[in-house]
Amino acid sequence: MEGSSSSAAASMGAVGRAARAGAKVCGKEEKVVGVQKAPGSCPYCGGGVVATDVEAKWVLCFLPLCLKNKRRFACTACARRLVTYPAIVQD
Repeated sequence: MEGSSSSAAASMGAVGRAARAGAKVCGKEEKVVGVQKAPGSCPYCGGGVVATDVEAKWVLCFLPLCLKNKRRFACTACARRLVTYPAIVQD
């Protein structure tokens, strides 16, 4: 009985290692490049705003497909993600 349970545990360990390796092979990797205070205030609670620069990289089989730099805004008090919209220019 013990021999069969140890072989089952060994096969589950191999499956777990393969799943972890698969997660690193394909997908999206994000890395925070910098954080700084942004002007303005949160429209929900009036707290301060922080700007986070994020480098996002799509990877397929260890080959980088796309590299994007993004700036995300969030409130420091309520931790909500804030979205900026482009200005509407009317002539």
